[in-house]
Amino acid sequence: MTSNTEISDALREKRERVFLVLAGFFLCAMTMLNIIGITRFIQLGPMALAVGVLPYPLTFLCTDLISELYGRARANFMVTVGLALNFFIIGIMWLASAIPSVDPSNQPPWQLIELAESVALPDGSVIGDSVELYTLLYATTAGAVTASMFAYIAAQYCDVYMFHFWKRLTKGKHLWLRNNGSTLVSQGVDSFMVIAVTFGAQFLAGAISAGAMLVLMGSNYLFKLFVALADTIPFYLGVHYLRRYLELADDEIAAYAEG
Repeated sequence: MTSNTEISDALREKRERVFLVLAGFFLCAMTMLNIIGITRFIQLGPMALAVGVLPYPLTFLCTDLISELYGRARANFMVTVGLALNFFIIGIMWLASAIPSVDPSNQPPWQLIELAESVALPDGSVIGDSVELYTLLYATTAGAVTASMFAYIAAQYCDVYMFHFWKRLTKGKHLWLRNNGSTLVSQGVDSFMVIAVTFGAQFLAGAISAGAMLVLMGSNYLFKLFVALADTIPFYLGVHYLRRYLELADDEIAAYAEG
């Protein structure tokens, strides 16, 4: 093991590379959620899920690993970078929506979709006859991205806080408790907020019932609950092997936890 004052350049680079990989998976999973969002709903047994939910639980595993190995400050930094990327995604989507389309005669055949009947969009508007492909994608993803931002702010910072709360309470023992305890609370916050914000306009317009929204919230949370419990083993393995690979001494881990 290496103390905090004797870290070589090679070891420092190794640690930064692992952090980059974990942060990369975190940001990739978050971005996939925003891009594919509610463009499709899938049926997993009794659960109806937006396809964007599939990669999202990975973000909590990455956050917990970084919290354990690199400390609270690094985990919060990664979450803040993810928040900035959410703003970037919304900005680009808004800009693309605001710029006028090319002349209809010059549009590629896939840009305009003919509709057999009127369709209600997630933002509460109704379209008929035909619609641009981007307009349809924007309508199904912009609301999800906005909802994701609110849920993201609450859930990810909550996950980091709860992780270190349990770590302090158990004096660094019981990895399973801080992994599951932090994730189960933060996933509940996320599931409630993302559905409430995404479908809030439709609910107020009477296009979706409170019961349907509760089913979506419950399905999202049950899926995340199952994944959160299933990732306990990968979390234990990750902490066990990465501590050795990164040559983290106990005094370094304690210093990171206080950061």
